[in-house]
Amino acid sequence: MFKVSARTVLELGSELISSDAIAFYELIKNGVDAGTKDGVTIKFKVVLARRDYLELRHTVNRLRNMPDNGNHAEDEFDFEEALAELLDETRARLFSDAGKLYDRAIEFLEDIDDLDEYDAALEEIDALNQVTVSDTGSGMSLEQLETVFLVLGTKSRKEEVDTAFEDGVSEAPYLGEKGIGRLSAMRLGDRLTVRTAREEDETFNILDIDWTDFEDPQKMIEDVTIEPRVGGEKPQPDYSGTDIRVRRLKANWDRNRVERLAVDDFSLLANPIGKPKRHRIAIFWNGERINFARLDKNFLSHAHATLKGEYKIRDGSPELTLRMELVNLGFEHPVEHQIETLKFDDLLAALVGLRQKRSRENKRDVNAAALTDVGPFNFELYWFNRATLRKGRSTGDYQALRKLLDQWMGVRLYRDGFRVYPYGTEDDDWLELDRTALRAKGYALNRIQFVGQVDIGRFSNPHLIDQTNREGLRHTPEEAVLKEAIQLAVDRLRDEMKRVENAFKKNKPRVPTDPTRTKALEQRMKKAIRALARSADEDQREIVAEFEEMREEFSRYAAEARERILELEQDTDQMVAMAGVGLMVEVVAHELARSAEDALDTLNKLQRKNVPEEVRSRLESLRASMKAISKRLRILDPLSVSGRQRKEAFELDELVRDLLSAHEAQFDRHHVKLETHFPDRPVALKAVKGMVAQVIENLVSNSVYWMDIERERKLGFKPLLTIAVEDNPPRVRVTDNGPGISPEYAERVFDLFFSLKDKSRRRGLGLFIAREAAEHNGGALVIDTEIVNREGRYTTFDYRVIGSDE
Repeated sequence: MFKVSARTVLELGSELISSDAIAFYELIKNGVDAGTKDGVTIKFKVVLARRDYLELRHTVNRLRNMPDNGNHAEDEFDFEEALAELLDETRARLFSDAGKLYDRAIEFLEDIDDLDEYDAALEEIDALNQVTVSDTGSGMSLEQLETVFLVLGTKSRKEEVDTAFEDGVSEAPYLGEKGIGRLSAMRLGDRLTVRTAREEDETFNILDIDWTDFEDPQKMIEDVTIEPRVGGEKPQPDYSGTDIRVRRLKANWDRNRVERLAVDDFSLLANPIGKPKRHRIAIFWNGERINFARLDKNFLSHAHATLKGEYKIRDGSPELTLRMELVNLGFEHPVEHQIETLKFDDLLAALVGLRQKRSRENKRDVNAAALTDVGPFNFELYWFNRATLRKGRSTGDYQALRKLLDQWMGVRLYRDGFRVYPYGTEDDDWLELDRTALRAKGYALNRIQFVGQVDIGRFSNPHLIDQTNREGLRHTPEEAVLKEAIQLAVDRLRDEMKRVENAFKKNKPRVPTDPTRTKALEQRMKKAIRALARSADEDQREIVAEFEEMREEFSRYAAEARERILELEQDTDQMVAMAGVGLMVEVVAHELARSAEDALDTLNKLQRKNVPEEVRSRLESLRASMKAISKRLRILDPLSVSGRQRKEAFELDELVRDLLSAHEAQFDRHHVKLETHFPDRPVALKAVKGMVAQVIENLVSNSVYWMDIERERKLGFKPLLTIAVEDNPPRVRVTDNGPGISPEYAERVFDLFFSLKDKSRRRGLGLFIAREAAEHNGGALVIDTEIVNREGRYTTFDYRVIGSDE
């Protein structure tokens, strides 16, 4: 059997309770779990701050080291005068609002003649400081102090929680269950006194603990004796409750720090946005109540955008509903409302993704089961654009909003209405909002812009469990789903913001590019000027000449404008082309790396083989790999910017065959069965060949990805990709048996930056660029809404390649 040293208790306390805020959090939870009728009261009675105590001790030590203490000449150090100054300084540092404690401290400082007496007085004054956490809950008996409070990791509450869960109770009976929260008192001070009583008790039950008794490294846990005792009579016969009194405080407590603790922590312990639940907290500093802020719901109405999410399990399948409202993005636009629902297939792709991809990126393994096991949860995020607020910096409204935003900013996590630390603290970026905002262009959706919360429950989310050290949830697949679902929602909010920006902020009148319109205006101006010249007298001819010069200048500027517009259109086309090339580089590089790895693996095996037949076999494998590389490299040529811009005559069916041939190795790896349908005769057309290739490549790559997602979801799934080339008009239809596209997103998938892939691949460029490329050739890329799978989702892309006859 293990033997436990007494110091282990101190180590547990320091490791499990990492801050004063968490120490109070645990003590408050204990009061709530005890069923307190009047909430929890925290009373600070402090007459001398810890910092002042330590500084005075330092002064004492310095005086002790002075030469000739009390035996000195008149021109030397005056010890009595120094001691008198020290006493005056000590009195000045006492908190006069401490009432009786102040009076007692003054008494301790009377009739002091030497430093030893002062030392003793200073220790007595420090011992006066205390913090008491009180509740009017069920209280504890003498026996319970012995068998429950003094037993670390007691299982009594856990058993009740487990029983309630099995009985189908909707809410957990306790906020805590680990039985280690009582170590929080150790964090606050060296001395602990527990005074408690049940309603049926006639007297208080007392427990005293001096945590310094555990410091001796030679002591074992059983060498420290702690015994509960019977205390005095209760003030009322029906009283029940518990007082946790801590003395010999370790931290520096003054009024300012208590007020900051109230604002920064206590005001956020209970859910500030939702309905308050049984969590009244009252704080007193030397008898005066400290008021801490309550979130004014009117403040949230000033948010520039809101995002509300509801993750639920419907008929055993997960579903995420997002409600977005865009009120003010910094430019003129109507209030935009967007409601969308992501079903299981969408969530599987966006939150789980491909297993091997997550493994390569050292991400937590998340399986499909975690999407359901995580349980239902809700979140509300309110976004404030600080740039917009800064524009009104001279107004009182700006100052008020900025102050409130500084106080409440962050996204916090609440379980059953009670806060889970450290989520949403000043240094915590658990949703990686800052890092994402730094990478993303456009709107900064970072921590300092958001006020929000996430609500979970002990019973509704049994797999979301606190770490023992109170530093967040345990890293499980379910915790990853919670986090990444909210990150996905924030990405969707950013996408909506960009969509509105593109629709309204950049929706400027199109510049006319038809030269015939400007030429017609010039002709009208000429006729008008000639008419004026015929009817003008001598005095007006100079004005007519001025009009003629203005007409010529207008013509010159119009010609320059047309030339510049043409250049801009060419630049835009080139940017679209280059974006397509950039997108293809990733795909091509991936395939080239795969082929190179195969080739190197083959060569390594050949080095260990001497049999000619095997050498011949390996060489054939190497030749096949290099052939695949060659095909991929040939595809790069028409995808180049210069190649993409040239229209040329080619056969669509031949191009599709070449593209699919280059994917043979990929199809083999992903177990994709390819089914093709080609017309009896060639499909000839004239178009930018590289752009046609880019569209088809994107559709094929997307199909492979989504069928991989489906293969991880369904055992025995056999990926099937169907490519059909048709004539009159020339078109390519791409169908796969993957999860398909929800009708809700039939058009949204073509929007810039819209994507429901996992966050490592969530760029939202592919289909946007593919449609742009299709339209550049005079064609169109759409989803065939007539073809649906069993889930009613669309599975077919229809690419009409209509090349011009130029």
